Amino acid sequence: METQIKVLLLSFGITVILSLFIIPILKKLKVGQIEREEGLKSHLKKQGTPTMGGIIMMVAITIVSVLMFVYYRTREFEVAKNLIPLVTVLLGFGIIGFLDDFRKLKFKNTDGLKPAVKMLGLLIISAAFVVYITKVLNIGTDIFIPIAKTYFTLPLWIYIPFAIFILLGTTNAINLTDGVDGLATSITTIVVTCLTMISLMLGDFKEITIIGSLIIGTCLGFLLFNLKPAKVMMGDTGSLMLGGAIASIALYLKLPLLLIIICIIPIIETFSVMIQVFHYKRTGNRVFKMAPIHHHFELSGWNENKVVSVFSIITLIACIVGINII
Repeated sequence: METQIKVLLLSFGITVILSLFIIPILKKLKVGQIEREEGLKSHLKKQGTPTMGGIIMMVAITIVSVLMFVYYRTREFEVAKNLIPLVTVLLGFGIIGFLDDFRKLKFKNTDGLKPAVKMLGLLIISAAFVVYITKVLNIGTDIFIPIAKTYFTLPLWIYIPFAIFILLGTTNAINLTDGVDGLATSITTIVVTCLTMISLMLGDFKEITIIGSLIIGTCLGFLLFNLKPAKVMMGDTGSLMLGGAIASIALYLKLPLLLIIICIIPIIETFSVMIQVFHYKRTGNRVFKMAPIHHHFELSGWNENKVVSVFSIITLIACIVGINII
């Protein structure tokens, strides 16, 4: 436990220091947030706020991961080796997000990468990770069923597409959740803390406690600059990476079904968009004032801090429930 606390504090400190240096650089390069014209009018004032802040998290995670690999390489090589796929999938998703953000900034619009290209990149990284953990690390294809407290083994040909779906779905859900200052960062911090605590309860998952502590520390450090009024936005660089972090840890622990509970807010955000689009195409009317649903609450009179606070409390309660049904 002492090592995990040190990792958390180290990643927190490095993230804060990097933020102090990188945010002014992003401002100087005019790497500013681009808001949709059809979006919330109250968000137009965020136009120009430095974005692509996920780079800060990527650099911090890379630095601490390298240090942890070097530390464990001669002490517990198995732990060091198992850190590689977990870190690689995070950085891979982060790179796809970076390319998306870069295109938005280059062409001064909110389009970014073509959806098909973006999805293909995420799909390749997801497939590579799932094949690696099943074929190389041999973690098996069994998944834990909460409440029933039993494991169910899926055939490999079902498990691989299922696991890829979990990665893509979670990544997209966190990406949709990232629309209010500090929201995606806060939700991710709580969910990853929950998964890290579960890994400690289960035992024999030191690599997960390390990567979990690393992500928690990085998110907390970034949150200092991401709370309203945000001094920096994470962009797709950060949100895709954080979604990949949650999904990869859950798969590694054989707990993808637990995400239905502990990721209730990102799931609701995703369904709000799906419902809005489906209903609008059928009837021409909207179910929500605006989707994702956090914008609906903003238009209903909630300020951003209230949205973050309420959604975080709901996530915390869901995580407590999740821990108790394991």
